[in-house]
Amino acid sequence: MQIQNIETFQTAIPLHTPFKTALRTVTIAESIVVKITCEGGVTGFGEAPPTHVITGDSLASVDFAINRVFKPLLLGMDIDAREQIFEKLHGSMVGNPSAKAAVDIALYDCIANAASTPLVSFLGGYRKEIETDYTVSVNTPQEMAADARKYIDNGFNVLKIKVGKDQIEQDVKRIQAIRKEIGDDTLIRLDANQGWKAKEAVKAIRQMESLGLDIELIEQPVNAYDIEGLKYVTDNTETPIMADESVFSPLDAKRILENKAADLINIKLMKAGGIHQALKIAALAQAYGVECMVGSMIETKLGITAAAHFAASQPNVTRYDFDAPLMLTDDLIQGGVTYEGKLIRLGTAAGLGIKKINKQYIINQQ
Repeated sequence: MQIQNIETFQTAIPLHTPFKTALRTVTIAESIVVKITCEGGVTGFGEAPPTHVITGDSLASVDFAINRVFKPLLLGMDIDAREQIFEKLHGSMVGNPSAKAAVDIALYDCIANAASTPLVSFLGGYRKEIETDYTVSVNTPQEMAADARKYIDNGFNVLKIKVGKDQIEQDVKRIQAIRKEIGDDTLIRLDANQGWKAKEAVKAIRQMESLGLDIELIEQPVNAYDIEGLKYVTDNTETPIMADESVFSPLDAKRILENKAADLINIKLMKAGGIHQALKIAALAQAYGVECMVGSMIETKLGITAAAHFAASQPNVTRYDFDAPLMLTDDLIQGGVTYEGKLIRLGTAAGLGIKKINKQYIINQQ
């Protein structure tokens, strides 16, 4: 079944509340959407948000990579020879992981649609529903405590708290305020987004441990390239440490696992370049007995649907960070996963189950 056409659409949907981390503030979810059409009318969709400060991808670079590099290479290829396709896709450019991810996702959607099976079943079918956390953006301790209370009242049992923006003592105050507001029954995980130095991270984490703040895990406390620092934090604290920005590729994962630099790994399709490489990272982690979380950038329900199908298919993916669509004022797509509060149901439709793109959010098309 040959690839006949590859199209791109630039889209934008406002967030109802600004999303704030140590690295950036986001008010609009922008992305490049890919549609691949194969023989017999089989189609597949993918998405790539521009996350300059993490992946280096921009709207312009994603669009160029897809239309000027990937499209000429892939047109006419047979999706039954998917290993050839993914070899060509990933070997065609250095970097550009989100652009690769968008095309990769659309290809997997085509493949599963052609097989008339949900993508989660095609990839392994381990689970049919999963539970997402909800992210508390970095603000003052009082604002964050109020936000945490609101999300708990809305039925969420796991909160992901953004820290790492300013003085580390302020981060401790943030977590104290949140824990005081919501009590001890809610699971709290922290994400420093590379905002701490190794020694100050150890000092702060030990302080939080001594205060009994009961943190489930701490994600990427130090700079992505500081593997020694990451290992130092892991070795000198009791709280589990998760690598995120330190792991883009299977080789990155191998380095973290061999050096025992982190206790857990956060896989994101936009870092890995899509499902094909994400499967390799998950398999490596499983071989080392390491559990994974699957997270996302600020993506619409299109990208999150793909990430959820991948995450639910793998036995060692035990944590899920898929709240981004809940932050948007509307859905980009009709179909895909369904949210029932904290629960995400994958459904039984073939592929990703995407029915159509809501055209009012399309800015331009190629």
